[in-house]
Amino acid sequence: MSARLVVLVSGSGTNLQALMDAAADDAYGARIVAVGADRDGIEGLARARRAGLPTFVAKVGDHPARSGWDHALCAAIADHRPDLVVSAGFMKILGPEVLGAFTVVNTHPALLPAFPGAHAVPDALAYGVRVTGCTVHLVDAGVDTGPVIAQEAVPVYEADDEGALHERIKTVERRLLVEVVGRMAREGWTVTGRHVRLGAAERSSQSQPPGGAGTPDRLDTGRSTK
Repeated sequence: MSARLVVLVSGSGTNLQALMDAAADDAYGARIVAVGADRDGIEGLARARRAGLPTFVAKVGDHPARSGWDHALCAAIADHRPDLVVSAGFMKILGPEVLGAFTVVNTHPALLPAFPGAHAVPDALAYGVRVTGCTVHLVDAGVDTGPVIAQEAVPVYEADDEGALHERIKTVERRLLVEVVGRMAREGWTVTGRHVRLGAAERSSQSQPPGGAGTPDRLDTGRSTK
């Protein structure tokens, strides 16, 4: 049984496209059941609609309080019963209701904990580092502070400007995200403190198959599905 993915986007959806391409192969072990966004009129939603995927939009500005948006987004995600939520260029900080209900995976264009936040690439260039990279991590209540799942280094060249470096990072980021989400779907994961381990060999007898019921407490015993 394939794991069910809800993917959240805010822009062009290149990470979404990489996941869509991978999920077209049944052996990948996961399928995208819906794509959500925080705004209308973006290419990420257009990609999803061209592929015949259900979409939804939850705008922060439609709610007088951030908690109302958190509740609405949580309900919209829950309608599609995901095993995993993937933040693929989603540029809003997720609230406690969403994070309490779902396991969320995110990517970041730096080797966390270095250079968190929205300006990771120019921050790395300004600092003068010789190596940066990308991180795939679980999302928690902080900004790019969740447990690291996987990382890959990307060299910084003398001639790099922000655009050139970011494009090189994105190439690695797309591949790493696809690899990590596929392994989580097929093999499960465990979390002990800040350490995330992927692979069936690490799963306990209590871990859940794709599509099974679960709670955030089960993060320490295998795949967590809500």
